[in-house]
Amino acid sequence: MAKRRRIKRPNVELKPREEVICAFCDGKGIDPFGILSSKSICQVCLGKGKVYIEPPYIKCAFCGGTGVYLDKRLTCTVCGGKGVVTVPEDAKECPDCLGTGQAPDGLPCLMCRGKGVV
Repeated sequence: MAKRRRIKRPNVELKPREEVICAFCDGKGIDPFGILSSKSICQVCLGKGKVYIEPPYIKCAFCGGTGVYLDKRLTCTVCGGKGVVTVPEDAKECPDCLGTGQAPDGLPCLMCRGKGVV
């Protein structure tokens, strides 16, 4: 029987993450729209009511921090339903969308990718 060799992996420094309340379900852990059932778990936080994000972060400009895309029961395509997005420390308002995160056609701004800052 051959002996297994253990593969050494390089030490990867994990970035610190902060716990925030899930914006999609408002921290309840239950699907706010009850599409499948009134007891369905939240698809963003998987029923935990909290999500993790790398700091620094700001409220998502595209969905306004709600985690919902255009009130159509879909998770926001920019923040993934978390309601917050990670940004660079020296972020400035996006000159294309003026911080709204939206392009004129209603889709996420291409320059800032819907975050409202660059």
